[in-house]
Amino acid sequence: MPFLFSCNYGRIEPIPEDVLAVLDSAKENRAELLKVINKYRFVPKDSLKLRAAYYLIANMPGHSYVRMKLVDTAGNPVSFNILDYPDYETMRNARDSIKKKIGKFDWKLDTIVYDIYAIKADYLIKNIDLAFETRKYPWTQILSFDEFCEYVLPYRGSNEPLEEWREYFAKKYRWVVDSMAGCKDPSKVAAVINTDIKSWFKFDARYYFHPTDQGLTEMLKEKMGRCEDMTNLAIYAMRAVGVPVMSDYVPYWANTGNNHAWNATLDSTKKVVIFMGGEVNPGEYHLGNKKAKVYRKTFAHQKKALVHIAPKYEKLPAWLGFDRYKDVTADYTDVADFTVELNDNKPDSVHFVYVSVFNDGEWRPIDWARIDGQKAMFRNVGTDIMYLPVYYSLEREVIPANYPFLLDSGGTITYFVPDTIHLITFTAYSTTRRTIYQTTDKINKASFDAGKIYELYYWNNKWVKAGEKRAVKNFPLVFRNVPADALYWLVEKDGRKEERIFSLDASGNQLWW
Repeated sequence: MPFLFSCNYGRIEPIPEDVLAVLDSAKENRAELLKVINKYRFVPKDSLKLRAAYYLIANMPGHSYVRMKLVDTAGNPVSFNILDYPDYETMRNARDSIKKKIGKFDWKLDTIVYDIYAIKADYLIKNIDLAFETRKYPWTQILSFDEFCEYVLPYRGSNEPLEEWREYFAKKYRWVVDSMAGCKDPSKVAAVINTDIKSWFKFDARYYFHPTDQGLTEMLKEKMGRCEDMTNLAIYAMRAVGVPVMSDYVPYWANTGNNHAWNATLDSTKKVVIFMGGEVNPGEYHLGNKKAKVYRKTFAHQKKALVHIAPKYEKLPAWLGFDRYKDVTADYTDVADFTVELNDNKPDSVHFVYVSVFNDGEWRPIDWARIDGQKAMFRNVGTDIMYLPVYYSLEREVIPANYPFLLDSGGTITYFVPDTIHLITFTAYSTTRRTIYQTTDKINKASFDAGKIYELYYWNNKWVKAGEKRAVKNFPLVFRNVPADALYWLVEKDGRKEERIFSLDASGNQLWW
């Protein structure tokens, strides 16, 4: 911790400068925060609780709950309830149907409720006192005070509404505390609680279209949610009894669409053990998709985050615009450092370049590096993945900074530059990674929807169309006069563009990325 406090010899240590800065920013809510400080400041036996209060207050700026509204492009409200539909696919089709009628609609920011302006002293004091009650448990005693502050003490998991969850779960799982007496392994306690959560809370993909992370009240009512809700629920239930729990995440998968968040805890040796709250217990959980970058949510501000390094005027990809995450990629997958050569497309007043992965039909930035002349070095990046280096413009657009490249397990990069002089004939059997099986006469069977039109693209600073074909049942699609050595994308015309990119090996087989 940056400050040590004591009340020795009757002397009261001054309030730290970073906490004073928050008090000054809290406006009318300053008095509430001061009540918390003064609750512990003048009682010597509460010196650790004072440190905990300072920790929470100093790191409070930016923490918030965001209210959203569903509107069309003209700003008119749109009525759409995800729970009116029995499953994700039905909901998604209904949403697409409405879009055809009224045009695009999406969730837009309505109100941000910042903790420093809204949190009450009683809420924060209760959170601190209940968290400290867990320090007597053997699995909590293995933690340093800094670990306790980051993994047990915080009053929120992400950007959900502020609600009192600690007392609820401390009572609900008192039987776990009693039954695990003497256990020093947090992961074993987490497994017992998670087994119970699995009996009453379930994942539901419809919540991908829920605008925010749920609060406890909503989760207890509906008993279902998306992965962020599940990680928060595990955080509530386990931190309430002193189990250190983290939420790790990939902003974007590298070989499929979407993103993911999951939980992590510690074993008795403080080794990180991952699990999925409400779904898979510690020691049994595995992440199957490719991970370009893995980050850990933190309550504390991270001073080395890009938002503190980049000039204020430089636009950043949205998820990099805050400072409460740290890089834990090397804990999850093989990583490499590498240098990327950059082209001359750099917009004015841009100091950083990004590597992006292809996810849901878009190149999405996943990591950043400072530009050094015509190159940039990236560190601790997942291997065996296709990347595209990009700039991020003031208009919040990604601009290619070179050709796509494959980062292999040895850290070597291979660029995919289309050869528009030497053209090839390409035979496709699928639009994404699927098992290609053979008929009894040893002929490969294709997996296209008969009658649908499929378009082939190759990347040359943008997706360039190389041809289109109508599918015939069980037959492959043959494209002629296609540039060699490129990165390709075969999609259903007017589809959702969820198909995967691929390259070709020496025999013309599709290699999926």
